[in-house]
Amino acid sequence: MTSTAALPLPSPLPLPTHTHVAIVGAGPTGLTLAVTLAQAGVDFVLLDRQAEGANTSRAAVVHARTLEVFDELDPSGGLTAELVGRGIPVSRFQIRDGARPLAAVPFDGLRTAHPYALMVPQYETEAVLLDRLRKLGHDVHRPYEVTAVTQDADGVTLTTATGETLRAAHAVGADGMHSAVREAAGIGFSGSAYAESFVLADVVMDWAPGAAEVSLAFGAAGLTVVAPLPGGHYRIVATVDEAPAEPDLAFVQALLDARVPGQATVTALAWSSRFRIHHRVADHYRAGRLLLAGDAAHVHSPAGGQGMNTGIQDGYALGRALAAGDPAALDGYEARRRPVALHVVALTHRMTRVATTRNGAVRTVRNTLLPLLARIPALRNRLARELAELDYR
Repeated sequence: MTSTAALPLPSPLPLPTHTHVAIVGAGPTGLTLAVTLAQAGVDFVLLDRQAEGANTSRAAVVHARTLEVFDELDPSGGLTAELVGRGIPVSRFQIRDGARPLAAVPFDGLRTAHPYALMVPQYETEAVLLDRLRKLGHDVHRPYEVTAVTQDADGVTLTTATGETLRAAHAVGADGMHSAVREAAGIGFSGSAYAESFVLADVVMDWAPGAAEVSLAFGAAGLTVVAPLPGGHYRIVATVDEAPAEPDLAFVQALLDARVPGQATVTALAWSSRFRIHHRVADHYRAGRLLLAGDAAHVHSPAGGQGMNTGIQDGYALGRALAAGDPAALDGYEARRRPVALHVVALTHRMTRVATTRNGAVRTVRNTLLPLLARIPALRNRLARELAELDYR
């Protein structure tokens, strides 16, 4: 007979007392930074306050530029191949007004080794990055919650909730929107919150457009994104004036009936949640020995699926700057990456507002112009490149 007694939790890795770079947060951004430093032979400690596998999975798309970064993180191609094998490559981003197609943005003509958007849950992206990190001889120290960060002329001291201290030459906040490192650095986080709430749901459904595209549906009631996921699931992201804390199947079906009528029949709900989104960018990415990356540095609307991708590219750029061992390279990190965040935040904010306008005249102009503009190859390719983030190499 198999015992039903709970197995003991694994003991956390002992926390060193000193390192060169302390990375707070082991999401995709922190993991990418850690892999970049590991490849360069830079000593680091990667901490996270959650147990392994305790993350939520909001992101679901990996864009072309991020896949190029993964090629560079593993020149053998194994990291990228593993992730692609876990996902669904999609070659088209379809903009709709309700159920009616307005404009298609194709990715298959992009000049990259990865002319597609890869639909894959965030936990899979984290899993392949963690596997790469372990193959390089490193791991995540967890669960360690950083409660205090202080810097002086010679370094940074991090203190955990359980009283351990870690001394480092630099500390990086990859710890999300409510970053303890950003707060300790005294860096402002300029912007505001969207009034609407966002519904997130993974479902099994009969979806008329099929799994070959990501659909972005405009509508006065709100923006709705439908994207395929592995295993026959679809990811739904939608703005709602006031959503329930845990949307049920009936709520999701009613939402789709109203937003994309006649296109969807939901047969199962795997997971759902409600959250609120801000559009903010940190005033600086560096304050002395403290640096920011990912959601600690920028947050924005999920329209376009660029948040995690921008963070991963932050982590790679910062890792290379830290490995250079040159203060000018660290200054260059902010100069290079902050304008990217400002652009992405502005783009996704415009997409959200254009998609959800309640002004009838504006909707008419939008729905008339978009199909015409989508016929111009240069404009179509420009939007595809922006979504794929290929101009940020």
